[in-house]
Amino acid sequence: MTPQDVAAFLRKYRLTGGRLRRVRMQYPKAKQVAVEFHLTVHEAAKTPAVEAKAVRLVLRLEGVEEYRFQMRPGQPKVRISDARIGYLNGLFFVNLDAWTLEPGEQPKLHDFRASEVYAGGRELFWSEVRPKPKTPPTA
Repeated sequence: MTPQDVAAFLRKYRLTGGRLRRVRMQYPKAKQVAVEFHLTVHEAAKTPAVEAKAVRLVLRLEGVEEYRFQMRPGQPKVRISDARIGYLNGLFFVNLDAWTLEPGEQPKLHDFRASEVYAGGRELFWSEVRPKPKTPPTA
């Protein structure tokens, strides 16, 4: 994903209200970190009459330079209360418990770092995971 693609991605998928299924840390090489967020979110509805389809996404940050995953009492454990993706100082930031911003306000670096669930890395990749076809039971 490029920084210019972030706005279109956030219009296509509604992360808020989705579910965090898994966070996966990987160490592909010495002193390198990658973080994968496995999510279930909804596509943006085309019209109000059409129900938005649930999809599974994997967001993968590579070249991660900072992250925090912290759980506090009373915090939602699975539901994504609010989410932000931004590109600041040469890093992509993914935040899954964003503080509510004023209308039109753009998130700044301190907004991401104040999060309990965030990561910042040089590259951001995403993929939509198609459900496996159901196999009929064998007799």
